[in-house]
Amino acid sequence: MQFRCIGGVVISAASDLGDLLEQGFIELGVDGEPIDMHGCAGRAAQPDGMDAHAAVGGSLGGSQRVEGPSPGCAGICDAPSAGCSASTPRLVTVEYTPTGEEPSGGWRHVVVVGKGITYDTGGLSIKKREAMVPMKTDMAGAAVALATVLGAAAAGSAHRVTAVLPLAENHVGGASYRPSDVLRIYGGTTVEIANTDAEGRIVLADALAFADARLDPDVLIDVATLTGAASIGLGRLHAALYSADPELVAALEAASVESGEPVWHMPLVEEYRDAVHSDVADLRHVASDRSYGAGSITAALFLREFVGARRWVHLDIAGPARASADKHEITEGATGFGARLLLSYLAAAG
Repeated sequence: MQFRCIGGVVISAASDLGDLLEQGFIELGVDGEPIDMHGCAGRAAQPDGMDAHAAVGGSLGGSQRVEGPSPGCAGICDAPSAGCSASTPRLVTVEYTPTGEEPSGGWRHVVVVGKGITYDTGGLSIKKREAMVPMKTDMAGAAVALATVLGAAAAGSAHRVTAVLPLAENHVGGASYRPSDVLRIYGGTTVEIANTDAEGRIVLADALAFADARLDPDVLIDVATLTGAASIGLGRLHAALYSADPELVAALEAASVESGEPVWHMPLVEEYRDAVHSDVADLRHVASDRSYGAGSITAALFLREFVGARRWVHLDIAGPARASADKHEITEGATGFGARLLLSYLAAAG
């Protein structure tokens, strides 16, 4: 088994992703261990300062340091105040490819992008102390994406599944990105920054644009603890589901019933498209006019700009990603919401 960077260069020989990552990064999404045990790219999966090495079954995995303009990922490099963090931001991919002969029509490729903000202070638009406390779980989307790949491999899924994990911390310091900055996202789209505490959609924009341009997904799904608006509107039990593809919506809703992880289909209101208009860049990442409201919808409209013509689903898990108390099968803390949902979807789509 070999490992390669995102650019395809083989960097290492590898043994077992399950042993390596289950002892490191993925535990953070299950039980919310302190962030300094794992770091931005999962220090347990990064011996000797090298980029990540991980594989399971027939998968290939790897990561790339996000440094400067060459990868074209300013959203990951700049938006999470990367220069202020001791942990270098990374864009990590982990891929599972089914064993056996490829079907005549090819394997369906499902790419899951997970928001991986490993700690979120809010940056210069700093959060209140109480709001910062649970932010070690702001990488729940990345943990779900990784768990989906591991689960697909363990179950022998008939689909090719790739996790794309933009990993960074949102910190405060002299190198922090600022309100009014303009960033160039992967692929060239420019984005005006208005609130540094809306960093999640910026790193997702980079990862989604990268997935669209480089991975050729048949289905592109992103998972994120993205907006307080979603939890205000739907409470702590339901995830907000956005997609303009009726077949995908129906499949995710059926998987929701099967898995016991409820979702609610939300509208992509075209009349709100102007909320992400900017006078100085291609897009503005938060609405300039508060009268729009609908913060979860406008965030989804922003992300839609980076998925090209792909079949796409956005899952805002800000409400159900964390539990304040034990209830039924859910324990207090990080819940891993979304992993069962996506594995049920993959099983049914087989």
